[in-house]
Amino acid sequence: MSSGTALIEAEGLSKYYGSFTAIRDVSFQVERGSITAFLGPNGAGKTTTLRILTGALAPTEGRARIAGHDMGIDRLAGSKAMGYLGESGALYPDMTPASYLRYVGQIRHLRGDALKSALERAAKDCQLEEVWTKSVRHLSKGFKQRVGLAQAMLHDPEVLILDEPTSGLDPNQIAVVRDLIRAFARKNRAVLLSTHILQEVEAIADRVLLISEGTLRFQGTPAELAQGGGLEARFRELTKGVAA
Repeated sequence: MSSGTALIEAEGLSKYYGSFTAIRDVSFQVERGSITAFLGPNGAGKTTTLRILTGALAPTEGRARIAGHDMGIDRLAGSKAMGYLGESGALYPDMTPASYLRYVGQIRHLRGDALKSALERAAKDCQLEEVWTKSVRHLSKGFKQRVGLAQAMLHDPEVLILDEPTSGLDPNQIAVVRDLIRAFARKNRAVLLSTHILQEVEAIADRVLLISEGTLRFQGTPAELAQGGGLEARFRELTKGVAA
């Protein structure tokens, strides 16, 4: 199904837990240079899909590829091409951004000048200089989110997968995170971000995937989604009023 320019591919992904269906037959692609918003109410199947794409969860059916690597049989190669930021962030509160990102870089097999360059780039691009040596536990949520983005982008991946990256941030913090995501995509990379916030789709996305009750209900541009009543009305129509 690959178009040759797709860096993220989901092909017929399904995940069943006994009689419960988390997702069913989810298929899509995210192209180079694009930002795709994965939209849906809470519990719709967004996080399950992201976990399968990142290799953290095996699908019951279907196939996930990152930069051409099948995550079912070539997960390590796919992981090298990918940066991931989960909804919880998963930072170490007793470390500083400097020590944490150095640790992440070493895990990513960065050494010597390559590691030094990556850390300097992360500090500058994510605007972390003023908190570089402060304990993570004392940082604001906005700075913690920037540290999380820095670890996801540290090894200069081709793909960035983000789960609710602006949740709980104030407008100024949201603007910084959005700028970082846009700058990443402009380097001919691919971004997939999960959200249930309609403003996020309008502000940053080139394309939208809308999932509800485990089934993909829409693929297209934000403008196409908004046709026939606006984003909010269309969201409610396609999710059948499921609470977000």
